[in-house]
Amino acid sequence: MDATVPDTARGLAVRSFVGAAIAPYLDDLARLRIAVFRDWPYLYDGDAGYEALYLRTYLQSPRSIAVLAFDGDRVIGASTGLPLADESEAFLTPFAHASVEPREVFYCGESVLLPSYRGRGIGHRFFDEREAHARGFGDYAWTAFCAVERDAADPRRPAFHRGNEAFWHKRGYRPRPELRVSLPWREVGQGEVGHSLGFWLRPLERSR
Repeated sequence: MDATVPDTARGLAVRSFVGAAIAPYLDDLARLRIAVFRDWPYLYDGDAGYEALYLRTYLQSPRSIAVLAFDGDRVIGASTGLPLADESEAFLTPFAHASVEPREVFYCGESVLLPSYRGRGIGHRFFDEREAHARGFGDYAWTAFCAVERDAADPRRPAFHRGNEAFWHKRGYRPRPELRVSLPWREVGQGEVGHSLGFWLRPLERSR
């Protein structure tokens, strides 16, 4: 599926691709993840090899989605999602003793957007499209995502950095402190480091 929705900003468009239709855009997804996640708070020192392995999960899930933002033919932003049940074991383990069933959760992966295109409402569109996609199946009770947890006193934190917590709250998401993921990745200037990520959940209204 390729659903094209014109953006209000001139020259921009948002398109959604599902399952195997994501394949032609894997290089764009990898490029954006490596570029955007290099900054705070992820400080990710990415490489194409890891990205190819990570993104393959989306091709293997028939319900996965990639929402891409285009400026002309250029992909300048991307947002992904897939059923939590299709994610790796690291994301399923926190739910082993939780009241939420993983099969009822649609997991929203990354949202990455080049800095010069921020503040135009594209972030909201990314959530709108993924939530609508999940709602369309009629069997998910929640949408969720993970956010890396950093020490507010970390000296690497940019002086004027503003987190996304207020934006997430406006979207109806709430942190679930009992649901945490431990993931290692290679950090800029540090090598491989373990990280803690916390889940945020939002009840998903059923389709009528």
